[in-house]
Amino acid sequence: MHGLAAPRIRRATQNEYHHARFEARRRVLRWLIDNVGYRVFAKFNGIENVEHLPVSGPAIIMMNHIAMIDPIVVLGGLPRNVVPMARHDVFSLPLWGVFPRIWDVIPVRRGEVDRRAVQRALAVLTAGEIVLVAPEGHRNPQLQQGKVGVAYLAARSGAPVVPAAVEGTDGYPSLRLDRSKEPGATVRLGRPFRFKVSSGRLDRDRLRQMTDEAMYILAAMLPESRRGHYSDLSHATMDTFDFA
Repeated sequence: MHGLAAPRIRRATQNEYHHARFEARRRVLRWLIDNVGYRVFAKFNGIENVEHLPVSGPAIIMMNHIAMIDPIVVLGGLPRNVVPMARHDVFSLPLWGVFPRIWDVIPVRRGEVDRRAVQRALAVLTAGEIVLVAPEGHRNPQLQQGKVGVAYLAARSGAPVVPAAVEGTDGYPSLRLDRSKEPGATVRLGRPFRFKVSSGRLDRDRLRQMTDEAMYILAAMLPESRRGHYSDLSHATMDTFDFA
């Protein structure tokens, strides 16, 4: 599989992250996703353009978020393990909440600047691994304005951003044994890009511009009915990034 060589991350921001500590448990969870999740709770048609995923090194996958199952569909279909960022309250859900704990998902507190979550995500990237982010911060059938955290992580780490368009997850998870007639969920990866970052502090306006330009890339990969806040693609610009 072809992919991108990844840059060196500039510096660690927290305790080092060691992906190998979680490999065994994640292999078990991936087996459960493949052999139980995709047979009983959802139908998954696969990931398109997987060659856009770097074969090694850090990356940020930026996805739209339709249903609760979206992060599982993405991480379960990729050839590399990824570390999702998720709202902290998913850890409290009955039954469901045990899985993000086992996978070691990064919890994010909504409505505040969660510095601990940012530090943990940067540590994962520093270790040369992949972070999965839903910039909207919540589920919605149409794109909402993205939060600037994805731009901040990309700017601080130097990691490429890989857009991931999720479709067909509406109504999942649901308990059915025969899904042969269902259309199923798909994920399509787009071309990676890197933000242009100059020395000095990034102000809020610059982060907003970076985020909106990234979200327009994602919007262009989605059906028109999914684009929401980013429906008018004529407003899309590419001043803050280059394709990797």
